[in-house]
Amino acid sequence: MRKTFLKSAILSLIILLSVSCSSVYDKVYPTLTDGKYDSEFPYNNSSTQLEEISRSIKLLNSIAFYTGYVFKTGSNYTLSDMKKIDFEKSAIEKVFFNRTSSGTATLIYTDAEKIALISVAHIVNYPDTIISYFVNADGTFSNYVQSISIKSNQSNYVPDLPRDGKLDILMLDNSLDIALLGMKLNPAESLPLTKFEYPWGKSSELEWGSFVYVFGFPMNYKMISKGIVSKIPKDNSGFLIDAVFNRGYSGGIVLAIRDGVPNFELVGLVRSVPAEFEYTLRPLTKEHDIDYNPMIPYSGEIYVDKHQALRIGITKVIGIEQIKSFFEKNKDQLLKKGYFFKDFYPSSTIKIETKR
Repeated sequence: MRKTFLKSAILSLIILLSVSCSSVYDKVYPTLTDGKYDSEFPYNNSSTQLEEISRSIKLLNSIAFYTGYVFKTGSNYTLSDMKKIDFEKSAIEKVFFNRTSSGTATLIYTDAEKIALISVAHIVNYPDTIISYFVNADGTFSNYVQSISIKSNQSNYVPDLPRDGKLDILMLDNSLDIALLGMKLNPAESLPLTKFEYPWGKSSELEWGSFVYVFGFPMNYKMISKGIVSKIPKDNSGFLIDAVFNRGYSGGIVLAIRDGVPNFELVGLVRSVPAEFEYTLRPLTKEHDIDYNPMIPYSGEIYVDKHQALRIGITKVIGIEQIKSFFEKNKDQLLKKGYFFKDFYPSSTIKIETKR
């Protein structure tokens, strides 16, 4: 009888402690169970889950190669002439150059033969043709072509994937600034890849002050940052966060938390940060030059540098609704290519509105 009493007492004490702890958490964190995205800093450790997510984040590099043809002053070639003339014979100079960019991509699809990563379009979207024009005496552009450059090749790659990580562009939308890249794998090349497994949320349900995590590759370093949501456009096309943005964060995923960690949900992709171009004068620099003495007036050649100044602290994010719309719009073409993304937009849980 005494043992039975002790068991009952211990059980009652455990229940009482559980209820007490629950009530304490409800009082201290009253919004943890309201079904909304959290606006407070996470109260619990989630390093294990964040580390797992980080393994799906990849550094995306892109390079485009161009062949350029420069025409002499007075050639008076117009844009329409470019379809008629032989560049090799008409140009006075032939040059080769490339353009590069890097950012972040996230592995969201894997099967036995294929993988796919999502990122932003401006990392991999290079023009096929670049045309420059002669400048008039008053500083305006004339109608005469000074040079024309033709893209000869382009390579998009993730360093830690098979076969040098070369990826094909599966789908690209410039207006939404979203790109989907993929690669076909051979059975012998199969690697233990970690894809992003957390739910796709609803950026329309974010509020002023909602807390978010941001993953990316600023300056080629994999990093995680934090921020709060500052503005929600009525059309759900995107939102702003105050996370510190550096080059390489473009394409990084933005995660919100619903009712406490580790309930992460994907709510958007980092798009860009406001920037302005500034022009500065600089002296001629050569290899192995020593620093110029600021006490001695410089009298050598002067050059103009164009520098892009980022406005740190204002980061634009593509809302998840736009990303869902992107997949819905292209799902038939993706199915033809063997990519089955039905798990990302089940009709029973996601309503996608399209304007006709």
